Amino acid sequence: MRHLFLTAAIALVALPAHAQKDTTPIALAERGSMVTVQGIVARILDEDTFRLSDDSGDIRVYVGPTYVPADVGEAVTVHGFVDDDLGPREIYARSLTRADGEVVTFDHRY
Repeated sequence: MRHLFLTAAIALVALPAHAQKDTTPIALAERGSMVTVQGIVARILDEDTFRLSDDSGDIRVYVGPTYVPADVGEAVTVHGFVDDDLGPREIYARSLTRADGEVVTFDHRY
């Protein structure tokens, strides 16, 4: 029995890094922090900004200066920095992962 427990514990530690990535509910994405959030593209706001929505809420996501690489209704994962300004919360995306596994990275200098 102990052997089975140790084997299971080792298997969990050996999971690929992407399987261990923690996600944050959008409502809990704190200003001034790096986060990974998952949701549905609810609306394209302009060529480089969209609104991402999950069960907890929604948030603006900036991917500029490139065009939004996803469509309305698409499930995506976004990793980035939550702006610490006093205005509406917004994530400056560092990467976006589409449902098919394609990863789009953004080269931001902030």
